[in-house]
Amino acid sequence: MNAYVFPGQGAQFSGMGLDLYENSEVAKELFHKANDILGFEITKIMFEGTAEELKETKVTQPAIFLHSVILSKVLGDAFKPDMVAGHSLGEFSALVASGALNFEDALQLVSKRALAMQKACELKPSTMAAVLGLEDEVVEKVCEEIEGIVVAANYNCPGQLVISGEVEAIEKACEVLKEKGARRALVLPVGGAFHSPLMEPAREELAAAIEATNFSTPTCPIYQNVTTTAVTDPEEIKKNLIAQLTAPVKWTQSVKNMMKDGATSFTEVGPGKVLSGLVKKVDRSMETISATI
Repeated sequence: MNAYVFPGQGAQFSGMGLDLYENSEVAKELFHKANDILGFEITKIMFEGTAEELKETKVTQPAIFLHSVILSKVLGDAFKPDMVAGHSLGEFSALVASGALNFEDALQLVSKRALAMQKACELKPSTMAAVLGLEDEVVEKVCEEIEGIVVAANYNCPGQLVISGEVEAIEKACEVLKEKGARRALVLPVGGAFHSPLMEPAREELAAAIEATNFSTPTCPIYQNVTTTAVTDPEEIKKNLIAQLTAPVKWTQSVKNMMKDGATSFTEVGPGKVLSGLVKKVDRSMETISATI
């Protein structure tokens, strides 16, 4: 069975999507439509922008979404997922690819999500840190014992967990985690505490937009970040998508469940190969493929 996975924030690069634009009329049409929907020329930033310009949340999220979704559309008949999943933002790409959301609605939701998250980031100094080489339970326990807000946010693969929270609490947690034997506990260059309680204002804002959007039954199950199990019910998909902003991304658990349910290969659709690397760290024997046109 073919599992298709879609990357999240951090996979962007200058020039992303240009090959799609130049080689496919379908892609060209969708990119132009995206410029109209967003109200600015995101294509110009994607194709010619600097790393700094691409790092802005309001640009990054739609850019990665567009690259992933347009690539899936360009693949045409070669795109045959038996199951899908997306890492954080990538869940929106997975929902379009599996027919649960249409392109226009999803892009508007992604844009609203990015702006709402940006706003939430500006309310309180917050950040994230990558922790390598410790058991998840050890990291969780340290987070519980630190004063202030700090939580496990991204379960990326065994031995790699990202924590999220207030700047001081994150810095203190990193000190303690190094004492506990972490190979690395490194504060990341991100604008805020994604997938933590500090995203509550963004969750409330996005909830209204998601509730007002029409979702269909997907053509194959989606393994959502919040539940990690196969979901096909549109109302449940909505509920999990709303919860995702303040809940952890349980990527390791999602990948394990996809394998348990019969996945024999993982195809990454979008910029970069981050997810392929994470899948290999869950199970070295698993076949991983990067989708190309």
